[in-house]
Amino acid sequence: MSASAALYLASASPRRRELLALLDYPFTVLSVDVEEQQQPDETPADYVQRLARDKSQAGWLACRGQKPVLGADTIVVFEQEVLEKPRDFADAQRILQLLSGNTHTVMTAVALSSEQGCEVVLVNSQVTFRKLTPEEISRYWQTGEPADKAGAYGIQGIGGKFVSHLSGSYSAVVGLPLLETDLLLQKYCRHS
Repeated sequence: MSASAALYLASASPRRRELLALLDYPFTVLSVDVEEQQQPDETPADYVQRLARDKSQAGWLACRGQKPVLGADTIVVFEQEVLEKPRDFADAQRILQLLSGNTHTVMTAVALSSEQGCEVVLVNSQVTFRKLTPEEISRYWQTGEPADKAGAYGIQGIGGKFVSHLSGSYSAVVGLPLLETDLLLQKYCRHS
């Protein structure tokens, strides 16, 4: 870790790295392994907050408390169903057909572990898709973009053309809410 780093980022997501870099806190990426499996009777909000907390705390243990550790997770929820990354084309079709012409919720939780404990912030955004044709869904799948995205789309990429309305935080939908993350970091980290 760089001697000047203010914190660790417990995430492999290149999108989260890019967003965190915008906040101008020096950080080092830390690889953590956390099972992402919703528990029976666990609400989507509880699930995403637990994942962010688990990532942050796993990072805190791995770095032995040297610096604060930021963890985050994003899920896509439609009618209380968590829409994970698609398993294959058929699953992506099913997911995108659900989202087509409808409004869904994107929940992003951010957790920061430090000597003071672990603080978690949850941001909910509402995203509305225009109607999608089966041909559009098939062409989109062929781009490769939906394969590793929760909800089978990336708002910051080609999938952004399907979004007719967004109420909430664009950066949270991408994977890290800038406003809330900055406020959290101001409490526990020093700026560069």
